[in-house]
Amino acid sequence: MAKHIATCTSFLAGKDATIDGSLMVGRNVDTFGPIDPQKVKIYPAYRNEQRIVKSYLNKFEGECPTSGYRYQGVPNLDSNFRKEGVFDESGFNEKGVGMSATESVYANERVLAIDPLDTDRGVNEDVIVAMTLPYSDSARDAVVRLGQVIAKYGSAEGNGVAFVDENDIWYMEIVTGHHWVAQRIPDDAYAVTGNRIAIQQVNFDDPKNFMWSEGIQEFVSDNNLNPDKHGWNFRHIFGTATTFDTHYNTPRQWFGHLLMNPAEKMEPTDFDLPFIARTNHKITLEDMQTYLGSHYENTPYDPLGKGSEEDRVRFRPIGLNRTQNSHVLQVNPEMPTYANHIMWLCLGVPTFTPYVPFFSEATSISQTYAVTPTSLNMNLRSAYWMYRVLSETVESYYSEFLQDDLDYLKAAREYLYRWVKTTAQKVADEKMDRDQADLFLSDEMAKMNREMGKRTKDLLSKLLMNGMGLSKLTFKMDENL
Repeated sequence: MAKHIATCTSFLAGKDATIDGSLMVGRNVDTFGPIDPQKVKIYPAYRNEQRIVKSYLNKFEGECPTSGYRYQGVPNLDSNFRKEGVFDESGFNEKGVGMSATESVYANERVLAIDPLDTDRGVNEDVIVAMTLPYSDSARDAVVRLGQVIAKYGSAEGNGVAFVDENDIWYMEIVTGHHWVAQRIPDDAYAVTGNRIAIQQVNFDDPKNFMWSEGIQEFVSDNNLNPDKHGWNFRHIFGTATTFDTHYNTPRQWFGHLLMNPAEKMEPTDFDLPFIARTNHKITLEDMQTYLGSHYENTPYDPLGKGSEEDRVRFRPIGLNRTQNSHVLQVNPEMPTYANHIMWLCLGVPTFTPYVPFFSEATSISQTYAVTPTSLNMNLRSAYWMYRVLSETVESYYSEFLQDDLDYLKAAREYLYRWVKTTAQKVADEKMDRDQADLFLSDEMAKMNREMGKRTKDLLSKLLMNGMGLSKLTFKMDENL
C-alpha cells in the first residue's frame, strides 16, 4: 500500500506559453522508498471483448467498454503487482491523448465527514489509467470518462489527474468519494502544484473551461461548506491549510513560480499561492525538466546548498531520491503526424539523470526499458538501474561530480533534441503512414537508447575512476621512508 499514498509534483504549460507551441504535462512520481523498480509497457488495443479491471489495493472491480485503444504505461514490475498495485502512471493512447495519474491531494475533514472516500471498493491510482486512457478520444473526453467512473464506483483516495491532447490540457481533482472539479489550463498560462488541492475559483457559467461532478454546488450549499463570504473557491472549500502543507506542499508550488516569475514576490508558506499563472518568457522543455529535478537551488532551503542546517531541511524539495518516474508528456501540433506525441521519461532521480523521448506511435520498446530486474537482481543493462546508480553516484560526491554530471546532461539534451527533430522530419519527408512510422520509430528509438546507454556508462566509468582518488582510506607517507 506504500505507493498508493505516494506524493508527487506537477507542472503544466499551455501551447501559447511555450517556446514552440507545445502543450506539456510534467509530473514526478514519488514513492515512500528510494527503490521501486518500474518499466515501460505498451498495452495493445482490443475489440469486442468483455474486460474487468481489478485493483490489487482494495476490492475495486470496474467493468470496461468492449473495445479499447492501445496505450503506453510505466507500471511496477509484474512481481510487485500484488504487493503494491500496477500504477501505469503516464503515457499516450493511440488517439494522441496523454494522461498523468496521479497527484495525491487531500480534502479536509468537513467535506469528508459528509462524502467519505470509499477506500474499500472505490477506484484508486492503481487502476485509474487502465479505467480511463484506453477509452478516451480527447482530453475533455477523458475527464468525462473518469467522472463517469467516479459516479459509478466512487473514489478510494484524493487524486489530481492531468490530460493533454493537441488542443487542451485539463487538470481534474477528485477530492471526496464522489465529487471533483476539472479546469482547462489556459493556452497562455502555466500551472504548478504539489499534493494540495490546487484549483481555486470555479466559474459554473463557463463549461468550456470547467467541468464538475453532478450536484457539487448543492452538496456545498446544503451542508454549509463554503467558508468564504464571496465566490466559490474549490481549494478553500475542499482543501487543507495546515502546518504540514507549509513544509511539504506550498514550497514546491512557490519554487515553480520563482523559476517562472523571479520578479514576483511570493512566500513559500503562503496558502493562497496561485495554481495558474503567466510568465513574460516562453517556457521550454528544459525549463520543465529543470523544475522537476530542482531542490531550491540558489535559496537557503537547498538541502545540497550552503544554508543553515535548519533551513536546508525546512522544506521538502521537488526532485527526490525516491522519484521513480519523472515525465513530460509533450504534444507539438506543428511536428509531423505520427511523430508529434512524445513522453519524455526519466527513471532516475531527475536532478542527475536525463529525460529520454518515447514517441507514442512506436509499439516496440527497447529491452532496457521493457525489462527491469527486481531490487534483488540489479543489472546495468536495465535503464532503471543504470540511471539509479548514476543518481546515487553523483549525489555521493556532489561537489566533486556535479560539473561532470551537468556536462553529461547538457550533451545528452543536445543529442536528444537533435535526434527528435531529425527523426520526426524523416517521418514527414518519407510520408510514412501509421504502420511505417511505428516500425521506423521503434527501430530508431532502440538505436537512441543504445547511444544513451553508452554515454551513461562512460560517465559512470569516469566517476568511478575519479572517486577512487577521493577515498578517505588513504595516507601519504614521507618519500624518504
